Amino acid sequence: MGRHMRTVLYSSFISSKEALKDTKIKLLGCPLDETSSFRGGTRFAPDSIRKASWTLETFSPYFKLDLDEIYFTDIGNLDLPQGNLLFSLEIIENAIKEIISEKKRFVVLGGEHLITFPIVKALKDAYGHISVVHFDAHCDLRDQYEGQKLSHATVLKRIKEIGILRIFQIGIRSGTKEEFDESYIIDNPEELSQAIEKTEPIYLTFDMDVFDPSLVPGVTTPEPGGLFFSEIIPYLKVLSKLHIIGADVVELSPDYDTSFVSSICAAKMVREIIIVLSSNSFHNGGEI
Repeated sequence: MGRHMRTVLYSSFISSKEALKDTKIKLLGCPLDETSSFRGGTRFAPDSIRKASWTLETFSPYFKLDLDEIYFTDIGNLDLPQGNLLFSLEIIENAIKEIISEKKRFVVLGGEHLITFPIVKALKDAYGHISVVHFDAHCDLRDQYEGQKLSHATVLKRIKEIGILRIFQIGIRSGTKEEFDESYIIDNPEELSQAIEKTEPIYLTFDMDVFDPSLVPGVTTPEPGGLFFSEIIPYLKVLSKLHIIGADVVELSPDYDTSFVSSICAAKMVREIIIVLSSNSFHNGGEI
């Protein structure tokens, strides 16, 4: 899997367990920060999320479950070479393939949204068919952006091109007319429940700018008119009943929020996503 690094105090997510062989869920940092078009800093997000997790309780009042009772392991950050985008994407894809080969689920801490492309490529190779649930302010369906085909703004377009056509988008409020024409936007949790079959493998990608910037200003491209935490939870409750095979949380840029609240919100979202994965009835003994 590529070399891993730990760099800060509180360098593991709260309640992470050490023994790897019995781990049901793996937490992996992917500090990719190459194509941000407005403001960068996503390479600092994985460690900031870990540090912020120690401000939280381990108990989720939404799901009535506690991280202390969930066997998951934080395996650190991938060592991604700055300035070598294609090699970084290859490292991410190979790391996810290794986790899949171990029959584990995972949550990836981004990093910019482009990390979702190699992750989904690895999942498609393993499953043949998956669907994607996409929380975001932006459609991310441009064919190219600022002359780049591989970009945080084109990630869903690239995913469609490899044959992933069932993409359900939540919180979208920014994009071109062409992107909106191509989008499948879900307006409420009930619609999401009706759109997805309970047995289809689902990958969850969560861009932190889906939140309103009054709550989460520390993102690369803030967009007014977003969702609040209490509006996200009903969607997660729907997802907890579906066949979720993995997830990522991306586009946090912690240095743009000196209050640290954005990192805390990201850590709380990771806590809930770990619990969603652990409570999923489609997995037996931690295997995919």
